[in-house]
Amino acid sequence: MEYVQGIHPSMLEEADLLKDCEVEFGRATGPGGQNRNRRDTATTVTHVPTGVVGAATERRSQAQNRSRAIFRLRLKLASTVRSKTHHERHRPSELWVRRRQGRSMSVNPMHADYPALLAEAMDVIVARRYDVAGDAGVLDISMSQLAKLIRHNKKAFAVVNRGREDQGLPRLK
Repeated sequence: MEYVQGIHPSMLEEADLLKDCEVEFGRATGPGGQNRNRRDTATTVTHVPTGVVGAATERRSQAQNRSRAIFRLRLKLASTVRSKTHHERHRPSELWVRRRQGRSMSVNPMHADYPALLAEAMDVIVARRYDVAGDAGVLDISMSQLAKLIRHNKKAFAVVNRGREDQGLPRLK
């Protein structure tokens, strides 16, 4: 787990995120027809400062694979890279406040906002030593909604449960 200064990379606009990335195109193997096998449609995006990689090969279009690879990179960054935040004085981001509906947070894990919301939740959870109930209070949503947000991403969920075990807390289910 690496710490970054300033805005979490998963929250950056695409152009700003790509300034810190290397994008490579290549050929994919397997089914999909000639366009997939004869054109450089496979895409790999590497966030250079952290070494985190997102890749996509399943589409026949380079543009579609590039978009999927960037989204996957954002998800991996959200679950593995932390931004420093104060454990008591954290103020939810504008995006968080805008997406929150009362004490619930409804977001599809395939939505473009999901990686940024997950990153913010993970930053608070790590800063507050995996006290998910207290973290939910800081983020002004219910504990079940926070757990649901994290549960959508298996890697983030595993990180939280490992951290909870290290703190002597029970695993989330």
